[in-house]
Amino acid sequence: MTLDHLVYATPDLEESVRQLGKLTGVRPVEGGPHPGLGTRNHLLGLGELRYLEIIGPDPEQPEPEGPRPFGIDELTEPRLAGWAVRAADIEARVARSRTLGYDPGPIEPLSRRTPDGEVLRWRLTYPYEAVVPFLIDWGRTPHPARHLPVVPLTAFGASHPEPARVRERLAALGVELDVREGEPALVAMLGGTTTLT
Repeated sequence: MTLDHLVYATPDLEESVRQLGKLTGVRPVEGGPHPGLGTRNHLLGLGELRYLEIIGPDPEQPEPEGPRPFGIDELTEPRLAGWAVRAADIEARVARSRTLGYDPGPIEPLSRRTPDGEVLRWRLTYPYEAVVPFLIDWGRTPHPARHLPVVPLTAFGASHPEPARVRERLAALGVELDVREGEPALVAMLGGTTTLT
């Protein structure tokens, strides 16, 4: 499987976009709102059809019925809250993972409208823990990283108190990642100078 995107969740989207632009020298571009979830995002390309999603509360939407994804409602500062891998046949990937002992969760459809009016549609599994990726299938939707400004992803890894258990789940998904022992965390290096955790 191929890394699709990293999720940088924040309680203040505009401030995080400003800070990332300052740190990397490249300002993330507006993605769009997620109707019903109470969130919106900005995107920054990472090279090789990968991107960083900066996601936070959308003040133009009403309060959602349930909690916002990635623990956004509880955040006091931004953090790398998840990552996605592309699965061209998401049903088969989920079935294979379940056979190997890890259930990545149900497959759900989502969509958003870009600032220029294009509707993006995808299906994904909802993440249970940040260090284990969720699966995403873009179907016929053109990948959103195609025309983004890029800051190359130069390193990506994770830590967890039980790295062996995490590696078992990654193996069930068909994914490799350097996971070391430590507090649960994702760590990404952008452009060789900016570290996100």
